[in-house]
Amino acid sequence: MKKSIEISPNIETLFGTRDENLHVLEDGLNINIDLRSDHIELEGAPRDVARAEQLFADYEHLQRTGHQFNNGDLNSMLRVVVGDPNVTLRGLAEAGRQRSFGRRTVQPKSPNQRRYLEAIESHDMVFGVGPAGTGKTYLAVAMAISALINKQVNRIILARPAVEAGERLGFLPGTLQEKIDPYLRPLYDALFDMLDPERVERYLEKNVIEIAPIAFMRGRTLNDSFVILDEAQNTTSEQMKMFVTRLGFNSKAVITGDITQIDLPNARRSGLLEAIDILQRVNGLAFVHFDESDVVRHHLVQRIIRAYDEHKTRLAEQQLSLLESKAATETKAANGKNGAAEGDAKPPGPPLEEPHVRD
Repeated sequence: MKKSIEISPNIETLFGTRDENLHVLEDGLNINIDLRSDHIELEGAPRDVARAEQLFADYEHLQRTGHQFNNGDLNSMLRVVVGDPNVTLRGLAEAGRQRSFGRRTVQPKSPNQRRYLEAIESHDMVFGVGPAGTGKTYLAVAMAISALINKQVNRIILARPAVEAGERLGFLPGTLQEKIDPYLRPLYDALFDMLDPERVERYLEKNVIEIAPIAFMRGRTLNDSFVILDEAQNTTSEQMKMFVTRLGFNSKAVITGDITQIDLPNARRSGLLEAIDILQRVNGLAFVHFDESDVVRHHLVQRIIRAYDEHKTRLAEQQLSLLESKAATETKAANGKNGAAEGDAKPPGPPLEEPHVRD
């Protein structure tokens, strides 16, 4: 099927640098896009062409209403739209506008990120599990700030286990707050990226935003709060149970973690892994799993995560092969011993006759 679309003013901004956005549409919708002097030709299956036509119409509408796309947001949103037939560009952009919190808006850059944001909006407790760089913590902090500014909650509580990443930092000088700050720095970074520094300092001073190790959560009931537990893979079973039972009235909790980066000492079982097993079927909770396709850092990060995953898979296959080979060898040896034992045994003699008794 072929379809022609008139070129509207400034439609070329949709195309992207070196037409990269058009390539996303062609690959994702399996269509051909041909740019002419006064129109655009779309060719492909009727359903795919209709989706592309709707996308162009949505973009024209967003331009007329003054919507601005920042820092590659358009490319990311197009990837989400082509990956999910139920999502439209207009709906995605307007949903992002509703999540505005001042100088930024929360905009998903992958289908899993969209599901994550929707899960946070519709559930009181959400687990975001996946590799580094997929936006788990950043999006959770952004949603927390949005909820605070829109007066849906009265405070934000950010918690993290104080566990070193594979090395011992030793004694840290200073007050208790100065000792634990290095462990909580990523949460500060997310806050300062989204809010003015003066506003962050004011919120911290008034305890509207509280950042603390998870150990400080014991014994508390958190009402009217948006609570985030970051690096949850480094919680113990006891810490995780303690955290998920802190939730009070009109509160939300988001738990994020990467189960491939567990730094617990003495090979202790991660509280996050246990929670996934135990809470998977509890009503009212949501679990969102990310993979390397959701990484929004440098493009090399995706390749690095994929390489580690492939290496882990190869090791598992090698271990399985070794175990199977060992089992086969042991079975063969056992069968050989049984055969030898049967060969050494003497054949049974003729049956003994019963003695005859004379009358």
